[in-house]
Amino acid sequence: MSEEQLAAERERRRREREAKRGAAGRGHRRLGLAVGLGAVLLGAAAIAALAYRHFHRSTPAPTPVVLKTVTVTIPEGYTRAQTAGLAKQEGLRGSYEKASVRSRYLNPAKYGGKGAKDLEGFLFPDTFELRKHASAAELVQLQLEDFKRRIAGVDMKYARSKNLTTFDVLTIASMVEHEAASEGDRRKVARVIYNRLHEGMPLGIDATTRFATGNYTRPLTESELAVESPYNTRTHSGLPPGPIDSPGLASIEAAAHPARGDWLYYVVEPGACDKLAFAKTEAEFEADVARYNEAREAAGGNSPTTCGE
Repeated sequence: MSEEQLAAERERRRREREAKRGAAGRGHRRLGLAVGLGAVLLGAAAIAALAYRHFHRSTPAPTPVVLKTVTVTIPEGYTRAQTAGLAKQEGLRGSYEKASVRSRYLNPAKYGGKGAKDLEGFLFPDTFELRKHASAAELVQLQLEDFKRRIAGVDMKYARSKNLTTFDVLTIASMVEHEAASEGDRRKVARVIYNRLHEGMPLGIDATTRFATGNYTRPLTESELAVESPYNTRTHSGLPPGPIDSPGLASIEAAAHPARGDWLYYVVEPGACDKLAFAKTEAEFEADVARYNEAREAAGGNSPTTCGE
């Protein structure tokens, strides 16, 4: 090989060695860059984790707020005055009786009670949960809202066919609530009221007289039975001016859909656990009354309505 060829061969090998060293260097630089970037990311993650742990150790979770509440249960058939006593007993602020005269949450005229003097009958009896020391007005609002929900589900078609308004149905229901202790008798009592209204007979329901006199516990006296009041259904025909209490849904349903029958009278059935004996004629009724009085005498003057206890 000539000198020129040897020189050319050495130059070629030198260039190959330099090319290999350059490639290796670039690979090391890329690896170094990757390692360096990974170290930066790991460092940032470690700092973030430390910051997270520090933040959660230094800021405790908020303590949940537990609201103190009071539960008020209003029995079916309670009057405004009786519910006022419950509201006071449960520590509600303000006067329940004043709060239940009028309310922006319900207008009795919408239900046919244009002449209603207060919200008696619209204050639905139920169990309500209020914050402790809530106002009596808040209880009234809950009762009225409950009433509107419940009454919306009652079919009033039959009552309307008899020219009765929702207010009239509530009035009938409030009497049924007092007169029928047995679930099965509610619709029958409602039918007696419908029949007497049709015949133009006084309803003769003492619960309305109790409402007029405020006597809910003692036997009614002769003077109380003769009291001059539009709520005295012994001396005044037709419905009383309005409901005499807060009827429950069962009584409202019964008043809207009375049972079928020609009954005009009823009296307590002796020994039948508060069930009633219904009669179509006065003679049948007098026989039922005589049977009741006889059983009462045998019980030493006590009510003969035991349930076999």
